[in-house]
Amino acid sequence: MIKRALISVSDKKGIVEFAKELAYLDVEIISTGGTAKLLKENGIKVTGISEITGFAECLDGRVKTLHPAVHGALLARRDVPEHIQQLDSLGIKPIDMVVVNLYPFKKTILKQGVSFEEAIENIDIGGPTMLRSAAKNFKDVAVVTDPADYEKVLCELKDNKEVKYETKLYLAKKVFQLTSYYDTLICDYLKKEMKDESFPDTLTLAYDKAADLRYGENPHQKAAFYKEIANTQGSLAKAEQLWGKELSYNNINDTNAAVEMLKEFTSDLITVVGVKHANPCGISSAATLMQAYTNVYNADPVSIFGGIIATNGIVDETCAKKMGEIFLEVIVASGFTDEALKILEAKKNIRLLKLDEIAFNGYAYDTKKVLGGLLIQTRDNMLYENLKVVTERKPTDEEMQDLIFAFKAVKNTKSNAISIVKNKTLIASGPGQTNRIWALQNAVRQANIDVKGSVLASDAFFPFGDCVKAAAEAGITAIIQPGGSIRDEDSIALCDKFGIAMVFTGIRHFKHS
Repeated sequence: MIKRALISVSDKKGIVEFAKELAYLDVEIISTGGTAKLLKENGIKVTGISEITGFAECLDGRVKTLHPAVHGALLARRDVPEHIQQLDSLGIKPIDMVVVNLYPFKKTILKQGVSFEEAIENIDIGGPTMLRSAAKNFKDVAVVTDPADYEKVLCELKDNKEVKYETKLYLAKKVFQLTSYYDTLICDYLKKEMKDESFPDTLTLAYDKAADLRYGENPHQKAAFYKEIANTQGSLAKAEQLWGKELSYNNINDTNAAVEMLKEFTSDLITVVGVKHANPCGISSAATLMQAYTNVYNADPVSIFGGIIATNGIVDETCAKKMGEIFLEVIVASGFTDEALKILEAKKNIRLLKLDEIAFNGYAYDTKKVLGGLLIQTRDNMLYENLKVVTERKPTDEEMQDLIFAFKAVKNTKSNAISIVKNKTLIASGPGQTNRIWALQNAVRQANIDVKGSVLASDAFFPFGDCVKAAAEAGITAIIQPGGSIRDEDSIALCDKFGIAMVFTGIRHFKHS
């Protein structure tokens, strides 16, 4: 039976109404600081925490609930006679409910220009301690951390003068969810302050749920989308959805791939990235958005159907009409004109996202869940170590620009990967093959534009000379690859034989997922 409740909240949403209902049910209310003041101002009888502990709050409020009169009252098991006898001998009365939410640490660290000292002062100590005490003894103590649970708790109290066991267990679970999340936020903040990018012996991660998804990769799988707390600038998690139904699991995965590819191509030119199943099916940089999009479409008009478009340009009326000619799942852009929105919003199955800041976020990791574990690595933010021409013929300036463009494309294509580029446009892609020659052959065979006079990029070195031979037969004039094979000399000799320029980068870009 709930007779006494301790209330101390930073988020005061709904607390006055909740406390009034508790008082109406003859529950004694114990409170602290600003919460006690608010409740008293609203005519609610409150017992101050100092009356319970016999000590005044001290150290600017840092110490007020850390006392046996509080934690003994929470941790004593009602079904253990010795516990009750000890409480009686100490003059401690049990506390049956705790209503606590924590100092706003997350809100504090997200403020512009927040100082380290202010962040540290917003680390709650007494709150998590009370929550953990109450949650450990959840059979006897109802512990409420979320204003969304006030109504459920009140309904049960009005019906039974008690909170159901199943509800108490649910509330206790939420406590440990909250405190582990809260501590992870603090740890992560301190790591960032230290600029510590090491991999700790134990790993905790804190994410906020952005949305429940209709299903996962396939309809029989459940899924949700979680976003990082503060590290979202320039990421898909920061995008504003302007139109369309909710994004699916595959939409988010593929659109994220498109945005990450787009970040490679920051320049004075407008870039459009076309993605299908997280692989690029067209990339182009041009003076206008219309030209870039047209190049992407012409490169692979089959694959782009039902695909994703990402651009650092503003979609205008003319381009919107062109994009609207085919089915696209998602368009993410720096912006849309009003006229473009009217045109694209006529297509009910399209999603339109605005992301006005597209740039690499330095402090971030790539993660991949495997059964029984988690892989984590620093992001692949480096393009090349140095560019070394290893053949007799040097690439022309135009070829070199296309080679770098191609290497950016292949870096973002699933391995084994080949990218073929002409005039700053990805015209053919060979992703995800079990050997490199197949990737090259597939790219050439499926190309919608003549590859003669184009350049080629490989995400890893050529183990044999067969790729150079196939490139020469296709009319490719220059190749960029990491180098490092024990048979590099074979590839170099064949390039010299066929008059192909070859550049080594010193950096491999495997992408297995």
